[in-house]
Amino acid sequence: MSWYGKLTLGSLGLFIGGPLGAIAGAALGHHLVDKRINTGGQASSFRQVEQVKAAFFVSIFSILGRMAKADGVVTRDEIAVVDNFINSMNISAKEREFARKIFNEAKNSQYSIDDFAAQLYKINSRNPNLLLSFMDVLFQVAAADGTLHPAEENALNKIKNIFRIDNEQFENMKARYFEDVEKHYRTLGCTASSSEKEIKASYRKLVKDFHPDTIVSKGLPEEFTDFATNRFKEIQEAYEKIKKERGI
Repeated sequence: MSWYGKLTLGSLGLFIGGPLGAIAGAALGHHLVDKRINTGGQASSFRQVEQVKAAFFVSIFSILGRMAKADGVVTRDEIAVVDNFINSMNISAKEREFARKIFNEAKNSQYSIDDFAAQLYKINSRNPNLLLSFMDVLFQVAAADGTLHPAEENALNKIKNIFRIDNEQFENMKARYFEDVEKHYRTLGCTASSSEKEIKASYRKLVKDFHPDTIVSKGLPEEFTDFATNRFKEIQEAYEKIKKERGI
């Protein structure tokens, strides 16, 4: 019998435990962590093989559920990314449905994304490439709506630290899916921690200083006028990007 079959019977529930056991139990309609059955001589094999497979499967879709809900709303685009990921897996139709149930249970659960990520790392700490591949899937979910919400970025950074992924790998992965928003903040002389009021004030001042009419009125050389015009466009573009990123 496969790990999924044993999980549905409750045989693996005792060995999974924790948040993953709770989510898997909820998805299956019973409390796995409360099961107390006689597993006989199979207990050790459960611990070494089926437990790892089952816990890995449950943790993946639990983390995806919490990731999708990180900004408070699960969009159709995010669900589509998760569905595409599920459909790309070589698993049965029942397992695909189980994956969707885990996703739905986890996104509204009491457990944090840290809880699930910590269990996944414990299971796969010796397989960093697998963790990197999964982090890439998380970036795909975060990028599904075209914006990296601060709550999503915070969640991704937490997982990066739990998975012990170095900063360079993380930033390279991030760059594949998102623009360098920090660049736009720098253009306005602000940072990501600046308030909306501070950003608007800085934008208005810069627009006034570099507006073509202002430059012409000051009688500055043509070379500077060209520079100022390009700068004005950069300021406008940066502000629009930040507005979109923040939902202003």
